Amino acid sequence: MTNTDSWELSEELTMLQDTVRRFMVNDVQPIEDQVPHDTFELPSKLLEPLQKKARDLGLWCIRTPSEYGGTGLDLMGQIVVSEEAAKCRMGAYVPACGAFGSDPPNVIFKGSQDQIERFALPAIQTGEKPFTAITEAGGGSDPRRSIRTRAVRKGDRYIVNGTKMYITGAGQARWGILYARTEMEDGRDGITCFVVETDKPGFEARPIPVIRSYSPYELVFEDYEIPIENRIGEEGQGFTLAEHWLVQGRLPYSAGVIGIAQAALDMAIDWAKQRETFRSPLADKQAIQWMIADSEVELRAARLLTYQAAWRGALGHDIKVDASIAKLYSTETAGRVIDRCVQIFGSLGVSNELPLERWYRELRIKRIGEGPSEVHRMVIARDLLHQQKGRN
Repeated sequence: MTNTDSWELSEELTMLQDTVRRFMVNDVQPIEDQVPHDTFELPSKLLEPLQKKARDLGLWCIRTPSEYGGTGLDLMGQIVVSEEAAKCRMGAYVPACGAFGSDPPNVIFKGSQDQIERFALPAIQTGEKPFTAITEAGGGSDPRRSIRTRAVRKGDRYIVNGTKMYITGAGQARWGILYARTEMEDGRDGITCFVVETDKPGFEARPIPVIRSYSPYELVFEDYEIPIENRIGEEGQGFTLAEHWLVQGRLPYSAGVIGIAQAALDMAIDWAKQRETFRSPLADKQAIQWMIADSEVELRAARLLTYQAAWRGALGHDIKVDASIAKLYSTETAGRVIDRCVQIFGSLGVSNELPLERWYRELRIKRIGEGPSEVHRMVIARDLLHQQKGRN
């Protein structure tokens, strides 16, 4: 938690922040300097020592409950770690270059003990990254009504047919979470949640090249069979299970892009001090000063919005709108900041000598992932327009 009278981090969170920051500077960044610019997965000989140290520091699977082998950080702790861990070339998609492992989709912990033991625990132990398959080509921004992948009950199993799009990590995963429609009518009550295993007949993962260095996947299900014991929760209640995870997941996502943008701004400030043009440092030029000032102001605002949403969540408030505000503002701010930083560096900013151009590509995607900016504006506007009373 933060101090109740200010937005300063508590002593515990400050220590956590310092621990992650030192780990990134002393351990992660020297390792990533040894691999090619667009690497998105460290070789095991480099990754395993980092993961061992992360476990020793108590930074393994930070969102996973401690009773299952994770760190079990609350939402405020998660965003503190996410911001610092994104300050590497691989950015927010692979925080700390994978050193902290990969949390299983949290909905698995709403499942049975058997499901947790068969799927979640091995993933936690090894650090493997399961996927979550919600988005479809017909309308990923409104999954409750756009899901057309069907799961039809046949005795003790479900037969699945359909396609999911832009699913991160599905090509390497042993299992993942699938949301499919089990009732014909539109709406959240017709969607069911399942664990799917990628080595079964009827499943195919096809890479979709995009502007960043790692590809999401198209998942094709053709008469794919899911045993009933792989269903999570009750039939038709899948989206209810997912909603809490979807909302809360937007805050570490927001913190990650803030971390990238802050790292870029720090680099740009150092460069502006040392780079001379027209017989004086760039830092003396008003145009550069304004880029730096605007970036700092916007990043502080984005950080406060994200921290405030996490704080309200810790108090038990509904943070759906707060999370949309944080996600919208942080991703758009980070995009502006990285653009300015590239401009300050000039030609060097678009070369692969620096991480800036890679971050630029990743941050462009961040305005689409976890719901595009336009959808979050719609969520915010609807909430304001439907309020019956004035706000304090």
